[in-house]
Amino acid sequence: MPKIKRIPQRLCVGCQEMKPKKELLRIVRTPDEGITIDQTGKRAGRGVYICLNPECLKIARKGKRIEKALKTPIPPDVYGKIEEEVMH
Repeated sequence: MPKIKRIPQRLCVGCQEMKPKKELLRIVRTPDEGITIDQTGKRAGRGVYICLNPECLKIARKGKRIEKALKTPIPPDVYGKIEEEVMH
């Protein structure tokens, strides 16, 4: 019997749905307290995932869900970068 490859699932902070990790955008708080977008999904630090859906970002931003998950305030310029990635 062939081994079935498991697809990693992560929770979107916007819609609160479990989705495949590859379909989500990872935002990470690095050990030096910087907030960045993680393209590789492997950067060190506390990570949070969001769908590439503008509505999910809107919900997450309104409820400050990203800030709560990362336990730090998010600067407006970082939200701008996140919006660019989601809209892209």
